[in-house]
Amino acid sequence: MNVIPGIAEGAVPPGVADWLAQAVASYHNTERAEFLLCTAQALAPECLPVYFSLYKFYFYKRMLPQAEEVALRALDIAARQGGFSPDWTRLDAATTDWRCVDAPQHFYLFTLKALAFIRLRQGQGDDSRAILAKLQELDPLDTVGGSVIRDLAAS
Repeated sequence: MNVIPGIAEGAVPPGVADWLAQAVASYHNTERAEFLLCTAQALAPECLPVYFSLYKFYFYKRMLPQAEEVALRALDIAARQGGFSPDWTRLDAATTDWRCVDAPQHFYLFTLKALAFIRLRQGQGDDSRAILAKLQELDPLDTVGGSVIRDLAAS
């Protein structure tokens, strides 16, 4: 079963999947897990699941500047793969078919939600709310769960 929104089954090359699995097993050892994740990224610099794993790792380790940096790179790569601008402020509902799942645009939406959460945790409430407003415009059916972060931002 696919666990990364917007990523098709088999999107991770087998060798890279091994590095990711080792990183999960090494989560308690921050240096080792980070090394494994960064190695996976170096082996597959266009592989979106690697970026998902890396920004989630940094977020859960409370390394928010690193999580933000990786999320921004993930947005760039997903946008390039999807054929649209990486600048979320320039996007609208007609930019692409945002309803496509297992596609770069869905991964983009999911990562945009992550960026909003990261910025919220960094105390950048206005930025977070602006991103969430754009996410609501692009994903009115809330397929990536942006409403959860909107509720947190409102409280």
